[in-house]
Amino acid sequence: MKIVYPVVISKIDACLLATVPDLQIDTTGENLAEAIEMARDAISIWCVSQQDDLKRPLPEPSALSAVEHEKDDIVTLVDVDLDAYRRMLESRTVRKNLTIPSWLNEQAEKAGVNFSQILQKALKQELQIDESNFATR
Repeated sequence: MKIVYPVVISKIDACLLATVPDLQIDTTGENLAEAIEMARDAISIWCVSQQDDLKRPLPEPSALSAVEHEKDDIVTLVDVDLDAYRRMLESRTVRKNLTIPSWLNEQAEKAGVNFSQILQKALKQELQIDESNFATR
């Protein structure tokens, strides 16, 4: 699910404050790109929490023209891909049992082999998985 919310960016001392009025959340960044990135992350966290943890619907985004702001503020739209954000969160590990011959286990342990790392590498190779396809940004 992709959604777009208006964000107001204001200069505060040495940083930029990014406010998402529809969600009543704030975050900061040292420059405009970072403020927008932090707003995207904050919106993603908030929306996923509302939907998944609290089972609440997301508020409808306001029209850009309806957003209140000061004269020098930047008012922009920030898009988020909640499905991509959820995939990023799903990088958790799962435990798998496997069976190998005793002699192979002994040799691998003597060599200090990391079984999990070897299995992951082999599975990615077998499945022709390019990890860059799973990068979030």
